[in-house]
Amino acid sequence: MNNNVQVLMKYLPIFIPLIILELALMVTALVHVLRHPHYRFGNKVMWIIIVVFIQIIGPIVYFVFGRGEDN
Repeated sequence: MNNNVQVLMKYLPIFIPLIILELALMVTALVHVLRHPHYRFGNKVMWIIIVVFIQIIGPIVYFVFGRGEDN
């Protein structure tokens, strides 16, 4: 086996939960962006781009700074 494949297989048990966590966080933030019309900063399109393209940090930034009050 290639050395890179061996390294990947060694760390795969760590990567899989991180990938699942990232996807769950992104989907949760994206659903919230699409369902709620009020944001503290920016607009819906800006938050969709941030949540989808800035992986783990984007959804966290949305929930900390962008999410408006739930009415």
